[in-house]
Amino acid sequence: MALRCAVGGVSSPVVVLEYGPVLVDLTANDTGTRDDVTVVGAQVWDDDDLEWVVATFATNVVDSLAAGFGFGGDDQIVKWLFGRDSGWFLERSDLETAVVLGSNGLEFGREVVPSLVERADPSFYVSCLRGEFVAGQADRDVSEFERPFEQPTVAVVNGVERPTKRDVHTPPDWRGPYKTVETGDTEVGPIHDGNIRHLSISAFALFLVVARTVADMGLDEDALDYHLTDPPGKIEISTTKPTNTQRDLSLAYSPGVAAPCMEIAEDETDAYTYTAKGNLVGVVSNGSAVLGLGDIGAQASKPVMEGKGVLFKRFADIDVFDIELDEEDPHKFVEAVKMMEPTFGGINLEDITAPACFTIEERLREEIDIPVFHDDQHGTAIISGAALLNAADIADKDLEDLEIVFSGAGASAIATARFYVSLGCRAENITMCDSSGIITEARAEDDGVNEYKQQFARDVPEGDLADAMEDADVFVGLSIGGLVSQEMVQSMASDPIIFAMANPDPEIGYEEAKAARDDDVIMATGRSDYPNQVNNVLGFPFIFRGALDVRATEINEEMKVACAEALADLARQDVPDAVVKAYGDDPIQYGPDYIIPKPVDPRVLFQVAPAVARAAIESDAARTDLDLDEYEEELEARLGKSREMMRVVLNKAKSDPKTVALAEGENEKMIRAAYQIQEQGIAVPILIGDESKIRQTASSLGLDFTPQVADPTVGDYEDYADRLHELRSRKGITRTEAGELIEGDSNYFGSVMVEQGDADALLTGLSHHYPSALRPPLQVIGTADDVDYAAGVYMLTFKNRVVFVADATVNQAPDEEVLAEVTKQTGMLARRFNVEPRAALLSYSNFGSVDNEGTRKPRNAARMLQDDPEVDFPVDGEMQADTAVVDDILEGTYGFSELDQPANVLVFPNLESGNIGYKLLQRLGGADAIGPMLVGMDRPVHVLQRGDEVKDIVNLASVAVVDAQEE
Repeated sequence: MALRCAVGGVSSPVVVLEYGPVLVDLTANDTGTRDDVTVVGAQVWDDDDLEWVVATFATNVVDSLAAGFGFGGDDQIVKWLFGRDSGWFLERSDLETAVVLGSNGLEFGREVVPSLVERADPSFYVSCLRGEFVAGQADRDVSEFERPFEQPTVAVVNGVERPTKRDVHTPPDWRGPYKTVETGDTEVGPIHDGNIRHLSISAFALFLVVARTVADMGLDEDALDYHLTDPPGKIEISTTKPTNTQRDLSLAYSPGVAAPCMEIAEDETDAYTYTAKGNLVGVVSNGSAVLGLGDIGAQASKPVMEGKGVLFKRFADIDVFDIELDEEDPHKFVEAVKMMEPTFGGINLEDITAPACFTIEERLREEIDIPVFHDDQHGTAIISGAALLNAADIADKDLEDLEIVFSGAGASAIATARFYVSLGCRAENITMCDSSGIITEARAEDDGVNEYKQQFARDVPEGDLADAMEDADVFVGLSIGGLVSQEMVQSMASDPIIFAMANPDPEIGYEEAKAARDDDVIMATGRSDYPNQVNNVLGFPFIFRGALDVRATEINEEMKVACAEALADLARQDVPDAVVKAYGDDPIQYGPDYIIPKPVDPRVLFQVAPAVARAAIESDAARTDLDLDEYEEELEARLGKSREMMRVVLNKAKSDPKTVALAEGENEKMIRAAYQIQEQGIAVPILIGDESKIRQTASSLGLDFTPQVADPTVGDYEDYADRLHELRSRKGITRTEAGELIEGDSNYFGSVMVEQGDADALLTGLSHHYPSALRPPLQVIGTADDVDYAAGVYMLTFKNRVVFVADATVNQAPDEEVLAEVTKQTGMLARRFNVEPRAALLSYSNFGSVDNEGTRKPRNAARMLQDDPEVDFPVDGEMQADTAVVDDILEGTYGFSELDQPANVLVFPNLESGNIGYKLLQRLGGADAIGPMLVGMDRPVHVLQRGDEVKDIVNLASVAVVDAQEE
């Protein structure tokens, strides 16, 4: 390893120093994958270990430091003293130099300190040690007057007076020419006999630059705290049925449990009906090949397997038992798993070393009748396969023509190569390289490779990875970091596809690969900090979800291909705002930097699980059939009550789509929403705005649709201006002003469009304050004939409950008539979601316990509603909020109430309390909020909140369509 020294900021001749596993490019984050940094990677976790590094490796770099300070010759002596005081060193006026030890080697001179600060980056730790570099000469070369004398209490060194415990010259017990490093009481370096004298002491600072991506003790400590917090671990068992009474317990266990036991004894498939088997996966490992940790054993692998269970639950609502088997023998391992077949609906094999993993999976697939899936083999294959489908599409290359090179020939590489063949690539076009080079037929004939590698042996000359990559279309890295150079990338075919998936460091860095070529390099890695992360969490939860829900007997090739194709298709669709926000609000659009969906995209469940289920049914791997349309609704319900409720409205909207005018039609979110509304068949969207801008934006977003546009500046909309003038002429609007409003304000334009019947509903407010967006619809459309007041309603969904909250946006201080009207309209809205309303008018008192003007308003409103023959749902009030929603209080204390169950329509006494209440329920209660939905208008109008996401626009459009259907 060569270190380049720069003295005083000016480059000096290169000082070449050959040494072994020392401080080699710590910023490269190569720990665990490169032999030359293994020792450092095992020790350098935070600043506390830096002195250890210096003490351990200083003898190898001291010559470079001596040269940097201008010392040289066999007769000169170097002593190196270290301590920790970085702040002091940055400010010291007598600091002679600084040394930066990082990816560029050693840099000397005071100038490197400000340059270090300038290039400081939060992704790096920059640590500092103070130092004194002491030079001396052998006694024979020192003049007599410099010979040892009595130790003073103060000495002058380099013109600076300082206290000292030793003679400024060499103490008598230090003998001989030597080089040494001291850290505290530790000396590193050879000790030789001989008399020496100190000539000078140079103060300096050593800055050690270490990448933050190297695992550090901060992360380790956080992880330990995370796992040990009560209860320890990450998973638990929770009951899914009531266990509050003695009868509950007798049903859960003895004697009631005998009934389902007997049913299952007669028909074993009833285990899926009466037990959790159909939603339970066993994550099984022996800890022999844990990612990044190696063979750590069964017990030590348990946190990883628990973590796998967390991912199953988080992404697909699948329960997991993690099973750690202390067994290395593949055959015994298989027998142990076979005995657990009655427990599980599927088996996920995890972190088992090759080639044993091949044997274990193959045997289990043959010998048990539930799905078996080894994620380490097939997960990367499926996700990278989806990426390959899209990368080939973008590069305009056919799968069957792709020349593919693999770096690595382990379980994952073999499985990935096999899967690519299933997708349509040709086996004869796949070149596989292991640590010995290209796997050739000649090597296979010499028994140099195992049976699994032999299937990809090619009849080509022997060579290394660089030879194999020449003219290749695709590079697939499943090996170790740093193996691929820019020259190797440059040797590939045009528009190369590079999947460098070694972790934590890819075979070639993202920036390096991109910079190597002038044409498109489509790059994927296993890292989350670069585009196109190949992350297995995109696959296994959803594959098992689909397999479990059809009670599959296996996970076959057709199901894996279906998963890859579904993921590839999803990446070509518009990306939800929530996903964009999760990745820093940078635009995400199908192309070279987005060929795989993001792991947090909730649509993966709805896209992949049904595709897998369909493939299982069509390939005869399923025990039961599914209505796939209903199945998607069931999957949405797993992710929350709000999705289940919105599905009701979406289905109603699709049954009879209407036209929906979208004000602010030039807004990107409105255009994306219009695309989704049209694609899903919810409505016919009409975008209001400049037609050329709208079409240009739609094209730049890659949206394949031709939106219907109403451009106020182009079309003949004089009749709209006339109508606005007719409505508002006695409110101070002239005909000229009416024309200007129609042409320049899409809220007025859209309101007149709906009022005239040219559109069935209106959505607005995306970039306006709520009152200013609501004003034009109120002025033009107004409230319904039998309604005097509009109101804003939120639907709040909890795990097992739905509540409608009014009024949260419109009426500031409603009287009893307004409260009664708001309650009626909110009850009607609830029924559009198939919810039978039970309304409570809220206050701070219960049923007359306090009598004042404030409590009388909700009390009188409740009486008005109870006397109204048109109100056919239970209403009561005034009551406190907990009385309204807690069954025990309502039934136990206030059994006389009109409500026989907790209320699901909550009407607040004023706007202030309504707005506060819904936001507290949303944020502290963990509710999902849909709205605000505007009720009481003469025609369907909904006012969005500023900053709403595309999904919010689509949801309110669906509500507006259902409103219009009931007109």
